[in-house]
Amino acid sequence: MNDIGEFALLLALATALYGVASYVMAFRSNRVDVYMSADKTPIIVWGCVMVSSIALWKAFLTNDFSLQYVAAYSNIDLDFFYKFSSFWGGQKGSLLFWALILTTYMMVVHVQNRKQNVRLVPIALAVMMVITLFFLVLLNFSTNPFERLPVPPEDGRGLNPLLQNYWMVIHPPTLYLGYVGFTVPFAFATAALLTKNLDDGWIRLTRKWTLVSWFFLCLGNLFGAQWAYVELGWGGYWAWDPVENAAFMPLIVATAYLHSVQIQEKKDMMKVWNMSLVLLTFVMTIFGTFITRSGLIQSVHTFDEATLGYYFLGFLGVIIAFSVTMILLRLPLLQSKNELDSFLSRESSFLLNNLVLLGIAFATFWGTIFPIVSEAFRGVKITVGPPFYNQVNVPIGMVLLALIGIGPVIAWRRSSWSNLKRNFTKPVLTAAIGAAMMFPFVPLTDKSEIFTYITFILCIFVMTSMFIEFMKGTGARMEARGESPINALSGLVWKNKGRYGGYIVHLGVVLIFAGIAGSQSYSTDVEKHLKIGERFQLRGYDFIYEKLLVKEESSTKTRVIAQLGIERDGRRLWTGMPEKEFYKGQNQPVTEVDLISTLKEDVYMILADFNPENSSATIKVYVNPMVKWMWLGGWVIAFGTMIAVWPDRLEARRRVERLKRQEAIFIPAQE
Repeated sequence: MNDIGEFALLLALATALYGVASYVMAFRSNRVDVYMSADKTPIIVWGCVMVSSIALWKAFLTNDFSLQYVAAYSNIDLDFFYKFSSFWGGQKGSLLFWALILTTYMMVVHVQNRKQNVRLVPIALAVMMVITLFFLVLLNFSTNPFERLPVPPEDGRGLNPLLQNYWMVIHPPTLYLGYVGFTVPFAFATAALLTKNLDDGWIRLTRKWTLVSWFFLCLGNLFGAQWAYVELGWGGYWAWDPVENAAFMPLIVATAYLHSVQIQEKKDMMKVWNMSLVLLTFVMTIFGTFITRSGLIQSVHTFDEATLGYYFLGFLGVIIAFSVTMILLRLPLLQSKNELDSFLSRESSFLLNNLVLLGIAFATFWGTIFPIVSEAFRGVKITVGPPFYNQVNVPIGMVLLALIGIGPVIAWRRSSWSNLKRNFTKPVLTAAIGAAMMFPFVPLTDKSEIFTYITFILCIFVMTSMFIEFMKGTGARMEARGESPINALSGLVWKNKGRYGGYIVHLGVVLIFAGIAGSQSYSTDVEKHLKIGERFQLRGYDFIYEKLLVKEESSTKTRVIAQLGIERDGRRLWTGMPEKEFYKGQNQPVTEVDLISTLKEDVYMILADFNPENSSATIKVYVNPMVKWMWLGGWVIAFGTMIAVWPDRLEARRRVERLKRQEAIFIPAQE
C-alpha cells in the first residue's frame, strides 16, 4: 500500500504537468480536442492524491512504523482519534493534506464549470494546477511522506502531547479549508487578468468560494484560540504569536475584500483595489505557510522539521512578482467608470473600513517580520510582544467596530443630514444611556479599562443599529403582506440572504469584540501553594484543596490530578480537576486545565506544581469574564455565513440564463 501511495503521488505530478500544458494550449490555440484531452485531469489528479492519502492513513491506523513519518508521529498506544489526526501532525503529512484539499477544490471547480464559463475556467484550472504542481514537487522530491526506515522500530515516538486535544483535531483541517479555499478566487482573478475579461464575471463566479473560505478561516482562528485556552495552561487564548498572526492576516485582508467588492458590483468602482485585495489574500496564505515551515521564527505552532523555507520564499516571490506585473499591465482595463460622490455615503464608509482593516493587517505583518528584519540588519533578534499589537491594533479595532454599525445603514452615493439623523438618533441615544448606566460599575483606572468602556459603548451602538435594521424590514413586510412577526422576519432574511446574513455575521463579530474587551481588562488571578485541606478565595469563590491523585493511564502516560472543591456562598458548585500529564520519552509534562464556563465568566484552574512526598500542590486560578461570548460569537458568525451562502433559486435561474447567452470561446480549427 505504501508503494501504491508513493506511485500515486508521482502519477499525480505527471498528470498535473499534462493538465497545465493542455489547458494553456487549448486556450491559446482555440482547439476543442486539446481542451477535451485535459477535461479529466483535475479528477485524475484528485484521485491520485486521494489514493496516496488513504495509503498514509492506513499506515497510521495499522501502526506501520516502516514509514519514517508514522514512526515520528504515532505509536501503538495512541488513541484511534489521534492516529487519524496524526496525518497532519507533521510537515510531510500536512503538505499532503494541503494537496488533498486543494485538488478537491480543483475537482469541484471543474465539475461545476466544465461546460460553462469557458472564457475563464481553462486558465483558472491551469493556475490551480500550477499551484498543485508546487506542492506535488515538494511531496515527491523534498518531503516524501512515504520515506522508509531501513530498520523499522517496534514502536513509534508518538504524537506531541500538546496535539492530543480534540481542538487540534478540528483546528488544522478547518484552517486549511480556509487557507486553501482562497486559491479559487486567486485562480479566477488571475484568469481574468490573463484573458482581459475584467468585468464582474470572475467576482460572481468566486463570491461564494470567497465567503466559504473566509468562514472556515474565521472558525479555524477561533478553534485555535480555544486550543490555546484549554491546552497551553496560561489563562489566555491569543498571544499574538507569529503563527497565530499568519492565520489572522489573510482573514483580515479577505474581510476587506468582501466589503469593497460590493462597491464594484453596485457602482463599478475600485476594480484595481479589489483585484489587489484578492491577490494579496492568497499571498498572505502562502506567507503564513512560509512562516510556519521556514524555521525563521520560533513558535509552539511551527513544525519541528522547518526545511522548506527557501522553497516557499521562492514561490511567494514568484506569486508577488507575477501579481504586481499583471495588475500594472492591465491598469487601463481596470479603470473605474464611476467616482466617489460624497464622503457621507456607504461607499466611503466601506473604503474607510478597508483602510482600517489593512491598517490592522499591516501592523500585524510588521510585528511578525520585525524579529527577522532586526536580526538581518542588527544581528540581534528583537521579539515583538503583545503590548505592541495591543497598543496599535486596539484603537484601530475600535474604529472598525464603529464602522460595523455605520456602514450598513448609511445610504449609497450620498446621505443627507436628515437621513443620518433618522438612522443614527436611536442607536446613539441607546449607546449614551448604556454608557451612563455602566459608568458607576466600570473602573477607569488605566488606558486599557478606558478602551474597554468605549468598546462596550460601541457594542451597544452597533447592536442597536442592527436591531433597528431588522425591525424596519420586518415591520415593512408585516404592513405590506399582513404577515406575523416571525413569518415576516424569516421571510425578510430569506429573501435578502446576502444582506441579512451579513448583518448576523456582524452581530457575531460584536460578541467577539465584547468578549475580548471583558476578558482582557477584568481578568484576575491568584497562585497559592497549598497543603491538603487548605483554602483560598478569589472573586467570591472559595477553593479547597482536597487531595492529589496519581493515575497510571497506560504504559506511556501518567496523570497527576489536583482535586479542588469550589464553593460560593457556602454552596458547592463544582469539583475542579486540573492536572499534569507525563508521557514516556517527553521531557516536559503537559498541563491540562479545568474550568467552569458561563456567560458571565470562566473559572480557570491550573495545577502549576506539586510535591508527591507531602501531596502539596501549587494551584493557579484565573477568573476570566465574558470569554464565552467569543465562542458564542463564532457560532453566530457561522449561522450568518450559512444564510449568506445558501443557494438562491432566483439567482440560479438568472445564472443559467446568462450562461445560455454566453458566447462559446472555442471554434474548431479549420483544416
